[in-house]
Amino acid sequence: MSSSDTLIPPARRGRPKSRPEVERRTQAARSEDMQRRILDAAAKVMSSHGYAGFRTAEVSRVAGISRGAQLHHFPTKDQLIVATLAHVYDQALAVSRQRAAAVDPARDILDLLIEDAREFFFSRHFLVAVDIVLSTATEPSVREQVLDIARGARLPVEQAWGQALAAAGIPADLAPGLLSIMLGVVRGLALRKLWDNDPKRDDQQFAMLRDMARAYIAAQGKSRGPKRG
Repeated sequence: MSSSDTLIPPARRGRPKSRPEVERRTQAARSEDMQRRILDAAAKVMSSHGYAGFRTAEVSRVAGISRGAQLHHFPTKDQLIVATLAHVYDQALAVSRQRAAAVDPARDILDLLIEDAREFFFSRHFLVAVDIVLSTATEPSVREQVLDIARGARLPVEQAWGQALAAAGIPADLAPGLLSIMLGVVRGLALRKLWDNDPKRDDQQFAMLRDMARAYIAAQGKSRGPKRG
């Protein structure tokens, strides 16, 4: 027996967790599962109906739970909306980071960047976030929370893709500006979709964006000329 064992009363050595401890853990897990269930349902409702058509009663119906259970976790509509956007943006952040970290060398890095940005900015949830921020009916505190969520989720994505561009051989001093411009164009085309939705034209313009970026990188490489020894 080690010296440390002698300091522990025999009754406490290897003692199984008490029933209250197990029940607390089980209750916490159930609560977490319920919150995830509500947020998944809220994300579906938000995607289908937008901000103006978002109804908490519909969330309860889609989640298959009582209104009381929903209100226990998210007492107000604003709390549920903010939590839902945070939930969706966290998922998008994880996906984008994974893509940027595991770039297929057989694919053009610029195509991959555009595809990832298009999936996010053309999503219903991004447009809902824009609607919330711009709506005059939005409480200032909610607007600021949504902006904080966007900053917290998108800045790491930009950093990850900046690193991916540099790893693909794009000069480090060009990558940040190139990334900012490309994301800005994709974001702008996503907003245009609100009043002029033309997927075929979008495909053409994304191809044009990629080709312009390639030409810019090539031109910058030529203008710098060969390095002197």
